[in-house]
Amino acid sequence: MAKHHPEFSVSNRVHALMLVLAHLCFSRSLVSARPRPIFACNAAANPELASLAFCDPAAGTAARVADLLGRLTLAEKIEFLVNSGGGVARLGIPRYEWWSEALHGVAWHYGLGTTFSRVVPGATSFPQVILTAASFNVSLFEAIGKVVSTEARAMYNVGQAGLTFWSPNVNIFRDPRWGRGQETPGEDPVLTSKYASAFVRGLQQREDGDSERLKVAACCKHSTAYDLDNWKGVTRFDFDAVVTQQDLADTFQPPFKSCVLEGNVASVMCSYQKLNGIPTCADADLLTGVIREEWKLNGYIVSDCDSISVFFKSQHYTNTPEEAAAKALLAGLDLNCGDFLRNYTEGAIKAGLVDERVIDRAISNNLATLMRLGFFDGDPRRRLYGKLGPKDVCTQENQELAREAARQGIVLLKNSAGSLPLSPSAIKSLAVIGPNANATLDMIGNYEGIPCQYTTPLQGLAALVAATYAPGCANVECLSAQVEEAKGIAASADATVLVMGANQLIEREGLDRINLTLPGQQQFVVTEVANAAKGPVILIVMSGGGMDLQFAKDHDKITSILWVGYPGQAGGAAIADVIFGSYNPSGRLPMSWYPQSYADTVPMTDMNMRPDPSRGYPGRTYRFYTGPVVYTFGDGLSYTNFNHYLVEAPEQLRIPLEDGHACLSSECNSLDAVEESCQNLAFDIHLTVENGGEMSGGHTVFLFSSPPPVHNSPQKTLLGFEKVFLASQTQGVASFRVDVCKDLSVVDELGSRKIALGTHLLHVGSLKHSLDLRV
Repeated sequence: MAKHHPEFSVSNRVHALMLVLAHLCFSRSLVSARPRPIFACNAAANPELASLAFCDPAAGTAARVADLLGRLTLAEKIEFLVNSGGGVARLGIPRYEWWSEALHGVAWHYGLGTTFSRVVPGATSFPQVILTAASFNVSLFEAIGKVVSTEARAMYNVGQAGLTFWSPNVNIFRDPRWGRGQETPGEDPVLTSKYASAFVRGLQQREDGDSERLKVAACCKHSTAYDLDNWKGVTRFDFDAVVTQQDLADTFQPPFKSCVLEGNVASVMCSYQKLNGIPTCADADLLTGVIREEWKLNGYIVSDCDSISVFFKSQHYTNTPEEAAAKALLAGLDLNCGDFLRNYTEGAIKAGLVDERVIDRAISNNLATLMRLGFFDGDPRRRLYGKLGPKDVCTQENQELAREAARQGIVLLKNSAGSLPLSPSAIKSLAVIGPNANATLDMIGNYEGIPCQYTTPLQGLAALVAATYAPGCANVECLSAQVEEAKGIAASADATVLVMGANQLIEREGLDRINLTLPGQQQFVVTEVANAAKGPVILIVMSGGGMDLQFAKDHDKITSILWVGYPGQAGGAAIADVIFGSYNPSGRLPMSWYPQSYADTVPMTDMNMRPDPSRGYPGRTYRFYTGPVVYTFGDGLSYTNFNHYLVEAPEQLRIPLEDGHACLSSECNSLDAVEESCQNLAFDIHLTVENGGEMSGGHTVFLFSSPPPVHNSPQKTLLGFEKVFLASQTQGVASFRVDVCKDLSVVDELGSRKIALGTHLLHVGSLKHSLDLRV
């Protein structure tokens, strides 16, 4: 999702500065109480509305939509095709703004439907998604969604938010340079799919169990294969993502499929770029054929902002704007973020390019979503969630969950000789150094709201031990190092904490990275300080994407490395909890970290996931990449030791085939993964997990598979994961239900699922177990 296309005529640096200044100014000049909002079908204020069938909450959604549709003129219908929709005063319908954001808390900067005021001055700001994903805790994903939707409902009741939130971002983090990778759950389609469906459930599911109604409406974006913003002059507005059917089916589409089929999401957003020559918002096969018909989306399809204008003006996909409007509507688009459909739909109808019945279909999907949200049910005070208000935003419980989410996500990547945790009784002084050491806004990431409060890393650490601070650089870009003061305090302190990394000046929407190294002279600062330090040196990296930290990994005096993503409002407290041992780190990397040589040799524009040795192309993500890494997907350490013991798993399974099947008389390496073959083909894997160390903690049990080498299959792929929490010297269990057709299938070159026959090597930690699939 984006602001409108013209914003990118402003330089990246100026744009980022404007974000910071706008945030600070806005938070200091919050307006006084807003007037009481006007709600549609408020019969208490206007008794005549009670006779309108679409205002009857007891009537079915389809009947209510049909009644309202029949009352609208064409001009009024067109207003329901755009995000800043016009109201219909004669029917008691106020204007509605569809665009609100809730990526990791109710956000204000992008979504036009959300504001903060003295009534609700802030909302709980959870870690940026990439760090929450590092927890590998599905129940946490859903719990965060539930809190965000409760705060959103509370803000809606006082007129400070909408009910339709264009979150989550479930694009695959294919390339570490992508500026928006921070918004995603990472590089793996299974993790991203599980995050997507769980977060959507948290946002949408009502506590009364009514599956037809929605608490708020989520939106999974940006469909599909969107993961380049602005790299070396190639922008998302002109990029044609050339993607094989194989990569589309086994990497890019699974999260969107999970959103719809498992999360029952209310909306899917199409993206800016072309996909194999066709703008996604004009792709009927994608929008109607797959999302609407194959997956049975119960909701609306929305464009990214100004994307219809983009495929007309920038991509020159149509000759006239009316043709562009018709293309989008006929493809299956229901709602336009922007004004394009407001301006050109009537002209498209008059030119015979599209029929009014197509407009009726589109707005029926939009209106049905609003019906399910209770938008047409009158004053929400009479309904479920109507009593929520400012008291339900930024509660102590919600803020504690933000701290817990950050703790669970923080990844310990290096810990020489058990240097961490530090002892608060043994460590009397601490040097805290780095451009992110006293970060506030930079801890939040993009698509942010105004947090309830901030705890910076310096504040979190200084609350536990005497701390001396030096920035080391003027800012995160670190164009000039300021090392003398930093070296001086490190030389006298019992321990040194360096808080380095990135912020939105380095990576964000509209700005992809060129390099994977620490920005500017940060590496020089880290090395100089580490060489001068008296005690242990802890390097903390705050970033959305991975960094080439090989120098720090190899440096003997850098005893520990922590990655903390963008940890949210309580990031500093969570960092202190981990460093001083009141919390045992359990986060694992949701993306691979590559050396700088990757960025030097692999173009972002190559969408192929699989390696191609003939041209020296190494492939992408841990599933296919064949080159060197600094750290890989799933890496992460603990302060204790976990062991796995296999209790139960089959060694061989036979696939039943009908009489006369070709594979009974000739050798096959795969079978079609069709329903008939898959019945009763699931099995359980049971494991014992032991915490053999001296500290309680959480642990993610990963089940990976290396399938047979058929159809250019992944070298290793995640089948499932389970987060367990174990006290010291105790055991627990982890179980996985493996569906042969879903989990042990691979995608062939044409994009079809095939059961891979032969030996599948299952991995859990250091355990390996062979499973043979035969006919």
